[in-house]
Amino acid sequence: MRIAERQPVEGGGERITVVPESLDDLWHLSHVIDPGDQVAGDTTRRIQRNEEELRDTGGEREHLWVKLDVEDVEFAKFANRLRVSGVIADCSREDQLGLHHTINVEEHTELDIEKVWNPDQLDRLKEAEEAADNPDVAIATVEEGQAYVHTIAQYGTDERASISGPTGKGDYARPREELFEELTAVLTRLDVDAIVLAGPGFTKQDALDYIEDSAPELAESITTVDTSAVGDRGVHEVLKRGAVEEIQQETRIANEAELIDELTERIATDEPVAYGPDEVAEAADYGAIEHLLVLDEHLRSERSGGDQWDLDADRIIETTEQKGGGVTVFSGEFDPGQQLSNLGGIAALLRYRIS
Repeated sequence: MRIAERQPVEGGGERITVVPESLDDLWHLSHVIDPGDQVAGDTTRRIQRNEEELRDTGGEREHLWVKLDVEDVEFAKFANRLRVSGVIADCSREDQLGLHHTINVEEHTELDIEKVWNPDQLDRLKEAEEAADNPDVAIATVEEGQAYVHTIAQYGTDERASISGPTGKGDYARPREELFEELTAVLTRLDVDAIVLAGPGFTKQDALDYIEDSAPELAESITTVDTSAVGDRGVHEVLKRGAVEEIQQETRIANEAELIDELTERIATDEPVAYGPDEVAEAADYGAIEHLLVLDEHLRSERSGGDQWDLDADRIIETTEQKGGGVTVFSGEFDPGQQLSNLGGIAALLRYRIS
């Protein structure tokens, strides 16, 4: 993310001009733009022609500058864009004022966001700006007969390939080299800086040996890690063991996995925690929160007037930070966020028991 400009505006707000440079940046923006904000940028809009001048053919698209009073925000991951919808409050064509419009924000689209910013939202922008220097990492997990390739993003992980086939003996046996060959081809096509090759037993080392012989330049970017499983479980183990952190100094998902594991371990051993909106709100009032865990989807819903929680989440975040606690906003796209959702979408590691 590139922060191009920051300007104070009336009412204690700030207009920040951002330029998203990756799909991760679009995901970050989906969690800092709320209904009621004002967003401005260049766009195209279908303009209906005057019937007296030309037969109506559904209108032609024109390039416009618009400022929207935001009503809805959608992160369209598979379309590589962010959709920001609302009512046109200002526009380069006055006849479009008051109409609904959607700005499709893509990579390298300059966008003005005007609002009273919450501290965690400014932190998220800073995180996105700093993350631009992080290397891109893929995780390949392999065992006999199957292999999976995932790429790591700040919004979660994407499965890029699933390779499987019978192995062993018999008429339908598939030589291991075929599996390794296909895995090598997938990894070669990825545009990443580093690869973690993981899995149980010796298969991953055999796969690495094959890659070293057939694609030595690719092998130079590979680190191996022992895991007990492959696929999603194997990826979680890699993150939990800190293998990605060693490559990428600060990885959001690895941090979330560590926090959710500590939370579940504390619950299992009856150590001080709070989970669910009522318990967490009480813990915040006591100043007992060591680290607050909150799900981005629930936080966004609460800020837009939804009915996820009967509490002021921003007050809890502010109180936690004022009393020296940490705050992590979890992505609902990844397994730790899904685990947090099962606990009510908000939880806290506590300094001491409150009941």
